[in-house]
Amino acid sequence: MQRYQLTAANSSLAIFVLAFATIAGALIFERLGYPPCDLCLEQRTAYYVGVPLAAVVYLLARAGLPGALLRLGFWILALIFVANMILAIYHSGVEAQLWKGPTACTGSGLAPGDAGDLLKQLETTKVVRCDAVNLRVFGLSLANWNIFISGALAALGARAALGRAR
Repeated sequence: MQRYQLTAANSSLAIFVLAFATIAGALIFERLGYPPCDLCLEQRTAYYVGVPLAAVVYLLARAGLPGALLRLGFWILALIFVANMILAIYHSGVEAQLWKGPTACTGSGLAPGDAGDLLKQLETTKVVRCDAVNLRVFGLSLANWNIFISGALAALGARAALGRAR
């Protein structure tokens, strides 16, 4: 197996493991009683796409496919996690009250209507707020942690795409 394919396999495996551990951790926290807000759920999409893609890139590298195809996979991974890092920065700013977030998770979440409808909505609507931190780990919210994790995953993908992974 060529040198780039070996380093590509190692890099894609590292991305897979880190991304899988991250999404698994988020799901564990949810099961422990920390429900995600809408922005948290949006951030999970990168992991739902990135984990299987990293696995595919790993399998392609192990199969000895051409470096150009592997590089394309790594660039896609890098872009996915750069976009997710930007979303996590946005969410962190919403949490810190630096700017407003989506009204679906920072407003009341209730639709206008008559008083009877309002009472029914109050009974059935449970909004997990995007502008309130439900859990901090070592002083950082999960959105804060996602900035660093997504940034690291994007850097790993870009480094591997450039052929500089070791």
